Amino acid sequence: MRISRISKLQTVTYLLLAFALLVAASNVPAIHADDQAQAVPSVGSMAPDFTLPSQEGTPISLHSFRGKWVVLYFYPKDQTPGCTIEAHAFQRDQAQYDAKNAVVVGVSVDTVESHKEWCAKDGMNFKMLADTDKKVVALYGSTMTIPQAPQLGTVAARNTFIVDPSGKIVKEFLKVNPTGHSEDVLAALADLQKAGGR
Repeated sequence: MRISRISKLQTVTYLLLAFALLVAASNVPAIHADDQAQAVPSVGSMAPDFTLPSQEGTPISLHSFRGKWVVLYFYPKDQTPGCTIEAHAFQRDQAQYDAKNAVVVGVSVDTVESHKEWCAKDGMNFKMLADTDKKVVALYGSTMTIPQAPQLGTVAARNTFIVDPSGKIVKEFLKVNPTGHSEDVLAALADLQKAGGR
């Protein structure tokens, strides 16, 4: 009788332990490959190549800009306040980028149609690329979600990379403040070109 009671207590204890482990295991979130943000490519590494459609619908490859400096900037969403400030400044400074043998290339997860509409509305003529599959933003470690707008899902984080004419990343701006950003990029380009003698 006594052995039976001990046996029952042990069985109940094991069942409770097994139940607790089962509950704990079911609360562990499943990890998906796209949940694991890739690291931002490091300064000094070759910029990961890609091909994406522009606002004109034509595919643009990063390697097609070899021989030029590239300001590759990622931004969250077309026609939103911060992104508009940033894009307008890049547009305003186009002549200065041209003088530095530099091109500005914007990337977001918006569609070609969204880019086309925004560029036409706001008079922007530099390349805006549509990464609707979100592969390039992941490749550059530039993904985020906006807590205030979870319905948007994953969007591009506001990061900028300066790529030199050989295709190497030579400067990074992470978690950019859009106000004054173009001026900061132009200053960095001037310093890099002076240091490199180009």
